[in-house]
Amino acid sequence: MGYYIGLSLAASSGMDSGVAVLDEDNKLIFLDKLYTMNDVMYFFDNFSSLKYSKICVSLVWDRTMLNGKWRILGKPYQLVATNPLMPNREGWTQRYSTRGCEYFRSLNEKGIDISRFEMYLTRQSMNLNSCYKERSPADCKYLQQMLRFEYGLDLPSNMMPMSQLEAIVGAILARESVKNPDNIKQISTFRDFAVIDFVHQPANLISA
Repeated sequence: MGYYIGLSLAASSGMDSGVAVLDEDNKLIFLDKLYTMNDVMYFFDNFSSLKYSKICVSLVWDRTMLNGKWRILGKPYQLVATNPLMPNREGWTQRYSTRGCEYFRSLNEKGIDISRFEMYLTRQSMNLNSCYKERSPADCKYLQQMLRFEYGLDLPSNMMPMSQLEAIVGAILARESVKNPDNIKQISTFRDFAVIDFVHQPANLISA
């Protein structure tokens, strides 16, 4: 029996991370919120079928930066390093955090299959991106409804935490990377981990 685990990792313990587990029958068998890295470590260390699992962990946006609205807005988009008048001080152009990398590397050394993914790129590849502000209540509700109706997942009608919904996206990506590897591409690497995404929109879970 194989399992597919998605982890939507938050930038700090002050925000909730989500974890989702799909089984071989494409059923969600576990959903939860985690906060500290100790919570994350406790979950994986006590998951009995970890060696039979494929794990996809989202990249974490680095929220440590200099103060200033233009820096906050410009960090993900501006190619500051190419402009000599805008030097990269205190690493504020670093987009992704290294949170959890050492622990995931230790799991990888034990033979656990782990990949990383970029949440917003993967949502676009799955046609799950909305016209609403990202991670807003409307965006959350949209993602939940799309996962229910387009991917056939048995989700409750009341609104779920965004971290859990994003974890489900990671679990679907993990499943596709095992079941249909030809539909997976590596888009980059981060701290020696492959960052993967879909080539084409995956088939929904009902017809899989």
